Amino acid sequence: METDIFKVIRTLELVSNEAIIRWTKAFGKNIGLSPILVLAELRKKGPQKSTILASTLGYTPGAITNTSTKLVKEGYAERIYNEADRRNVLLSITPKGEALLQEAREKGEELHIELFQVLSDEELHQLLTLYEKILKNLEHEEK
Repeated sequence: METDIFKVIRTLELVSNEAIIRWTKAFGKNIGLSPILVLAELRKKGPQKSTILASTLGYTPGAITNTSTKLVKEGYAERIYNEADRRNVLLSITPKGEALLQEAREKGEELHIELFQVLSDEELHQLLTLYEKILKNLEHEEK
């Protein structure tokens, strides 16, 4: 039996979209997944230039600028200026951003349980193994 690759891709897309919709509803904040991913990256690696964030997360520079502006406006992040070169600006997570990120992770864990409760531990392990295998292959192809 030949698997329809387009059905596989579409099913993965539908699962991802449904997960994002459910997380957004459960989180209940006026902030989407992209800003949370930016905050997580800042927490993980520290203050960064927007161009580095865009490259790491796979966003356009314009999208990162818009996301950064919203995060700064809401107090979740701050811009750090280099006094010697004002063009060199880093984005940094604030304590308020840390708290938001923690709340987002808690909702994410609850959603994870909801989404994957239908799978046995063995099936969940198999799913993770398959996703990691696909991701590793994609990363290898990029190099």
